[in-house]
Amino acid sequence: MGIDYYAVLEINRNATDADIKKSYRRLALKNHPSRRPEASDLFHDLAEAYDVLSDLRKKATYDKFGEEGLKGGVPQEFAGNGAWSSPYVFHGNPSKTFTLFFGGDNPFADFSSAGAEDGSGGVPSRGGKTQDGSIERDLSLTLDDLYHGCTKKIKISRRVMNEDGYTSSIKEKILSIAVKPGWNEGTRVTFPEEGDQGPNSVPADIVFIVRQKPHLWFTRQRNNLVYKASITLEMALTGFSVDVETLDGRLINIPINDIVHPGYSKLVPGEGMPLSQDPALRGDLILTFDTQFPPKLSPESKRLIKHALTL
Repeated sequence: MGIDYYAVLEINRNATDADIKKSYRRLALKNHPSRRPEASDLFHDLAEAYDVLSDLRKKATYDKFGEEGLKGGVPQEFAGNGAWSSPYVFHGNPSKTFTLFFGGDNPFADFSSAGAEDGSGGVPSRGGKTQDGSIERDLSLTLDDLYHGCTKKIKISRRVMNEDGYTSSIKEKILSIAVKPGWNEGTRVTFPEEGDQGPNSVPADIVFIVRQKPHLWFTRQRNNLVYKASITLEMALTGFSVDVETLDGRLINIPINDIVHPGYSKLVPGEGMPLSQDPALRGDLILTFDTQFPPKLSPESKRLIKHALTL
């Protein structure tokens, strides 16, 4: 019994030219010897089936006379109907058909250019695909997020390959990021190969980069927190105390007994950010001061100040 080209390509006799091409593409990619060495005979049959059914004259002859009429030659009385009167012989090189079909739109990254030119059929490499460059996205977090840690859910849309191996569709996916207490700005979170899929390359990695949102009263210096207090000149010279609400909701009172001179700061150990390597440890809280000078002084005030400073 002769070969059934339609069965080989898994299509019916009403298949259109587009159906024939679609089926060959899918099955040739799936059964290429580089992927399935045991499928070399099927790969050969796929190429022969496509060679016949993609040509209108060969297809018409095969549909009317079968494989015997196609390969044995059509009687001359039927040749006038446009049938393929000469016996058909497959060229015997399925890789040549594969190469001619895909042309420059190479489905394999490592397909041999020499083989494509001379028809010898370069063999694609399983591991020869190149990976696209990383896709970088900002991950905006508040200082509270970075102090306590949290989980962020991020929805992405990515192109994924369909089961046929050459068409694709857009699908959504939720990526979960476990933010650890103490992460610094610039921390990178990588999701390997979560970028768009394609037949010729490995999907790109998606990299989220931590970006810290401004805080109302704290600024951050690595593991330390800086709090700026606005004080009067009197306070700077005579002493005072500062109430600071911490990021974990406590209210701490910090006495300042020193004279607050330009550049003065107060260090409060262990009240800064948790360390990402060991959240039980913390950086420091640094108090800085903005001293508000009076816009003017009366003569009597100046006299009193001079007197006080000379004592």
